[in-house]
Amino acid sequence: MTPTASTDADRAVSRRARHREQTTGEIVDAARALLAEDVELSLRAIAGRIGMTAPALYRYVGSHQELVELVAFEIDRAATVELAAAADSHPADDHAARLCASAAAFRTWGLREPREFALAFANPIAESSCARRDLVTVAHSAMHFTDQLRAIWEQRRFPLPRVEDLPPAVQEAVRDPLIPAKTAGLDDADRGLLWVYIQGWVRLYGIVTLEVMGHLDPRIIDSGDMFLQAMLGFLPTIGLADERERLEGVLRAHLVPVTG
Repeated sequence: MTPTASTDADRAVSRRARHREQTTGEIVDAARALLAEDVELSLRAIAGRIGMTAPALYRYVGSHQELVELVAFEIDRAATVELAAAADSHPADDHAARLCASAAAFRTWGLREPREFALAFANPIAESSCARRDLVTVAHSAMHFTDQLRAIWEQRRFPLPRVEDLPPAVQEAVRDPLIPAKTAGLDDADRGLLWVYIQGWVRLYGIVTLEVMGHLDPRIIDSGDMFLQAMLGFLPTIGLADERERLEGVLRAHLVPVTG
């Protein structure tokens, strides 16, 4: 192949890649618009929204489950931008305040976008173990929070549970983690930090899910009292009991009133 022919082929591949990326973006935007309008998410509805036939859409997403996973991934990525923005309203070395701001932002986003929240966090993942591992371990929002928790641990060196004292299944989970977390540079003796990550995510995700799904007294959701209780109750676990008063102020400052 001559240099010119090679260059032309590269340009053609690049154009196809750009076209695919653009179309994928349109698919995600259409899906989010349908969710906002409370319209059932389907391949046919997406195709109609972007002016494409359903068979043509299959070149980009092969099934309804693949569509859901694509949209959920992009929703989570967009939400994480909001979490980072909230964190960035505090100094770079104030990891505790940044964590609290991000947690409150996660709640705010979930309450504002309940259908997106449900798609990203309450939708079952495909049964394939490979798909499950890939999707669970790359969640942008969870990676954001585990990064923040690690920064707090590196700053405070709060005590960690000994891996050998954990239940057998938990020991396996922290040694071969199926969670979004960077483990590079983490000694085996410090793998208990991953159990702290899991506990923190369960606490945050659990309370926000109950609020978003309306499974609490509306007055308690409106006040944010249960959310505050859950977040403040986690502070001693990560060595921040002495910061309770200050961090409660941070959480309250980032809480947005629930409307509608």
